[in-house]
Amino acid sequence: MRSQTFTRVIAMTIFSALAISAPLAAQEQEAKPQHRREHRYKFVDLGTFGGPASFINPVGNGGPYISRRGTAVGTAATLVPSNPATHRFFCSGLDGSLPFVFHAFVWHEGDVTDLGALPPAADNCSDALAVNANGEIAGGSENGVIEPVLGVSQVRAVLWKDGHIRDLGTFGGDLSQATAINNRGQIVGFALNQTPDPFSFFYTLFGLPSDGTQTRAFLWEDGWMQDLGTLGGPDAQAVSVNERGQVAGFSYTSSTPNPATGRPTLNPFLWTKDAGMVDLGSFGGTSGGPNALNDRGQVIGSSNLAGDQAADPFLWDDGKLIDLFTSTIGGNPITADVINDAREIVGAAAFPNQQFLHAYLWSNGVATDLGTLPGDCFSEAFAINTRGQVVGQSISCDFSSGSVFLWENGSMIDLKAFVPSGSSVQLAEALAINDRGEIAGDVLPPGCTQDAQCEHAFLLIPCDDDHSDEEGCSGGNLGTATIQNTPAPTDQPSITTVSSGLTAREIAARIRERFGWGRGMMSVQPE
Repeated sequence: MRSQTFTRVIAMTIFSALAISAPLAAQEQEAKPQHRREHRYKFVDLGTFGGPASFINPVGNGGPYISRRGTAVGTAATLVPSNPATHRFFCSGLDGSLPFVFHAFVWHEGDVTDLGALPPAADNCSDALAVNANGEIAGGSENGVIEPVLGVSQVRAVLWKDGHIRDLGTFGGDLSQATAINNRGQIVGFALNQTPDPFSFFYTLFGLPSDGTQTRAFLWEDGWMQDLGTLGGPDAQAVSVNERGQVAGFSYTSSTPNPATGRPTLNPFLWTKDAGMVDLGSFGGTSGGPNALNDRGQVIGSSNLAGDQAADPFLWDDGKLIDLFTSTIGGNPITADVINDAREIVGAAAFPNQQFLHAYLWSNGVATDLGTLPGDCFSEAFAINTRGQVVGQSISCDFSSGSVFLWENGSMIDLKAFVPSGSSVQLAEALAINDRGEIAGDVLPPGCTQDAQCEHAFLLIPCDDDHSDEEGCSGGNLGTATIQNTPAPTDQPSITTVSSGLTAREIAARIRERFGWGRGMMSVQPE
């Protein structure tokens, strides 16, 4: 949701990035001509509710953000000032610094609607984190009741349906939050109970003493919130739910803290109705968790290595935990951000013939280098649909700016070509793409130079042949070039450093700190 978000408790390892004293030199790429492709899009700035900013939530904070029918959700600032008890890990914009009440929004067929909040709605913040094909929306809302330990407003998991907001409740504690919804109306997330817990996920975020209570994963269905249990420890959280009702999340495996972290070991899980909660294992470290789950029950995420000095991305498939960093042909994935139902994975990777991290597409054990836009050094892919269309960011060599790309059929396209001519808006992030090719993300409007302070949510909607002359459609034939990708031999060495002198993981951390997911986690991270 934001740099101090409320919903994502574990994802990829974020390491402290080293300072870069001078811009890195751009890499020359071996290009091959691509056929020219016809693209036309309608650009929609979703605006705000009078305040300075709105946003689509960063990748990994919930989902889906845009349904297969083109309905998109996010959060926008109102003109109502926030009060001292506002939950700044839930409200006040992406970096928690904007002193305004934010409300969840939904965009559907050209209209943006303020979804409101639990009463008193004018004073309480809300955030929409997921929407299904039926237009049902899951997220969270403040309720105005002050949480006694933190002294801030309590938050409740909520469902918006048929124009009404519903409080999904808790397990008796002071907090709950919904993170994902499927087309069956099943909602997952986490909720506190009343059992004291010195290692509570939620209270750990604030560095508080043992005044917290247990954080439990829930599945809400047909009016009932089910506690999914744990892997043996006191806490768990659900992150994703697929169309089969399978749930991915993470859980403590015991109540015994590790000397290095001061908290119990954390492992990813897959929950099913028949088998319950299954431990997906680890790479020997003390922390791991999922990033995404597809409808085939395959899970991707990150797991610390022994000693907790690094974390590798993983794919869990049919009972096997696969280290994508060490097992992939063609390159070494550093992040695994999204997986589609075709078992294709995207993120950022180090490649043998490249100096810098590039976006990749993983399929059948091979990572394809997607390259960068001209003049840039780095890139990372944040979303992929079942058609193999990939969106993400191409980033300048000094990390000072980023562009939004669409990659398909071997070509990377700069999506700024579809912003109306004469407009000075700058596309900042592409965070979601559905199977109709509709793209959601964040844009910097004219005069906005600090993304978390004034960015707006946007959509790019493909114009089909029947609507190619529709007002607002722009674009045309775009010729692009990508690098020549040749898979490396299966015995290739693992890549641990890039030409900047930083490790590949440090570069990934620097990218995340400046863009996308780096703003998206209020969470217990793998260490």
